Amino acid sequence: MEKQEKPSAETLEKWSKDPKNWIWGIFYFNPKDPRLLPPKRIEWMGWTVNFANPKSIIAFLIAIAFFILVVTLIESKK
Repeated sequence: MEKQEKPSAETLEKWSKDPKNWIWGIFYFNPKDPRLLPPKRIEWMGWTVNFANPKSIIAFLIAIAFFILVVTLIESKK
């Protein structure tokens, strides 16, 4: 299997700005983009999950599970 070439910074920025890669304007979905956390459409707002990348979805689910665990532990101490 041939290793994919890393996209240029211009290509990554173009993908992030392209409305076709955003479902309902809030969910980023681009199977060509290897990044786990690409910037949001408005960059100063942070990052988002690339829902077309399985590794990104797994990282997202692990983060959600961690926060649920923390909240559960805090609530059980009350």
